[in-house]
Amino acid sequence: MIYNYNNLYRLLDNFKDKNILVIGDIMLDKYIFGEVSRISPEAPVQIVDVLRERYVPGGAANVANNIVALDGTAFMIGLVGKDETGEKLISELKKRDICTNGIFIDNERPTIQKVRILGKNQQLLRIDFEEIKPLEKNMGERIENYIKESIKDIDVTVVSDYAKGIITRDLMKFIVGLCKIHKKILIIDPKPQHKSYYKGATLITPNHKEASEMTGIDGKSDKEVEKIGKKLLEELDTTILLTRGDKGMSLFEINGKITHIPTKAKEVYDVSGAGDTVVGVLALALAAGASLKEAAILANHAAGVTVGKLGTSIVTIDEIKNNLKHEQKN
Repeated sequence: MIYNYNNLYRLLDNFKDKNILVIGDIMLDKYIFGEVSRISPEAPVQIVDVLRERYVPGGAANVANNIVALDGTAFMIGLVGKDETGEKLISELKKRDICTNGIFIDNERPTIQKVRILGKNQQLLRIDFEEIKPLEKNMGERIENYIKESIKDIDVTVVSDYAKGIITRDLMKFIVGLCKIHKKILIIDPKPQHKSYYKGATLITPNHKEASEMTGIDGKSDKEVEKIGKKLLEELDTTILLTRGDKGMSLFEINGKITHIPTKAKEVYDVSGAGDTVVGVLALALAAGASLKEAAILANHAAGVTVGKLGTSIVTIDEIKNNLKHEQKN
């Protein structure tokens, strides 16, 4: 595939100070790193001698984290519980200059936390703390009011749906309608069970498994993948960017054009958060004036970088540029 590389570099430089509103299920990712050298005498399990801990924003908050790492400005909307985990998550977001004014405290649920225990960089166990329940009406109204107040100053709106409760049919209907009124781009990282909520968005970004569940089509061959994309496009009246792991991405535009983009990953180390990176880059690229194809190409290069890193991670402008330069030389 032949690219206009100079234009792609220019678009990356224009990410700076673009305003992206991110709405979704936020969580705190905790990593416990240690060494494993013995088995417990109490049970046939490994003993991990802890060396260090790391906290990073996860879920929808990782989208915001990627946006600020790419020189954009992120405004986060989400829920935390009235607990130490919520305080830690907000602290981690503020450290990264992510606006937290749209994060509300819900006394009826805990802050979502995922704890990963690693020995020699190999994940041994993941522990999830969460309570999934639908959004209360009064909390939904507070979120809607914040979106209404913010939308005029926003370049692109992102919904990062992890199906943990914040994204409801009513909230999505409100967001889709408001974005249409204000002529704002709306990108959705979807969950299959909420498929009907997304109709009328600008772009949705299901991975292969999600898209297969949403359509009932297996999609092993390129021909079946095209059936999946066309079916979703027709049903939801939105452009589809289908992420396909080691097979790259497939873009299905409203005008009927289909573009297959091969993967740019040199080595796949960890796919955690790769979808969040893709959505963050798409939002900034479209805010910077990229075409859908150009935005998808940049997102594909960014994904190729992030899967080579351990755990929930970010990508920088320089890393994407270096990936492009490597391809340009070859």
